[in-house]
Amino acid sequence: MKIGVIGTGNMGTILIEAWLETKTLEPANLLITNRTLSKALALQEKYACIEVTETAVDIAKRADVIFICVKPLQIHNLLQVIKPYINKDQLLVSITSPLSVAQLEHEVPCSCARFIPSITNRACSGVSLLSYSKACLPKWRSYLHELARKISTPVVINNNITRVSSDIVSCGPAFFSFFAQSFIDAACQSTEIDRKTATILTEKMLMGLGDLLSKGIYTLPTLQEKVSVKGGITGEGIKVLEAAKLHEVFSELLKATHEKFDEDIEEIEKQFRYDYNIRN
Repeated sequence: MKIGVIGTGNMGTILIEAWLETKTLEPANLLITNRTLSKALALQEKYACIEVTETAVDIAKRADVIFICVKPLQIHNLLQVIKPYINKDQLLVSITSPLSVAQLEHEVPCSCARFIPSITNRACSGVSLLSYSKACLPKWRSYLHELARKISTPVVINNNITRVSSDIVSCGPAFFSFFAQSFIDAACQSTEIDRKTATILTEKMLMGLGDLLSKGIYTLPTLQEKVSVKGGITGEGIKVLEAAKLHEVFSELLKATHEKFDEDIEEIEKQFRYDYNIRN
């Protein structure tokens, strides 16, 4: 089985490294390419048996599974270049959220899927989001699900919740990293703690929080109940967070991501000229 990856930017590289380091894939079974070829060659230096191809067409001709890991507005032009070489027995996978599997299926004669990864997949953790075209063969659904399972918890989603699911799974680590960094900044500005110590304490706290959740010891609501003793210090801190109306902040955050998502969808639909409502 040959796996081809077109685009070795951040997310393409995360997937490649996670699969190789878990031995899910063998380097000799990987074909990769990138518009700036030096990025693909850098991966080849790290994993010697990976084959770097000069063009995306080479991957379309030879790979059984083709991962498209380029920016959303680059996909249409890429498909026009490679689709003459794609056959019905292949699987084409996009990792970008604004492009629907229905749009992919409309363009190419093979099984299609969407695999939205998260940076947490690099640590073989977190969630990956899967969607399949109507005509996607069962063998490819099973194969992609297993690839995802090796580095994450795969969750199959409907198209209408793509954006919010991606906000939580894919964007969430950046959002909560920002929140944690703001916590560290405030601690350093308001007290005598140094940045190194504050950072270590915050990172270890987050790791411990993750362990409590992953082991099923507590849920998010029970965690708050256990720590927030009535009349205690934590409770006073919670009152400040409640007064800040964080739920409204996150509502605005989701509104902003959805507005950008709608803009991307509009631009993609202009390219594909395919009358398909992505929310259906």
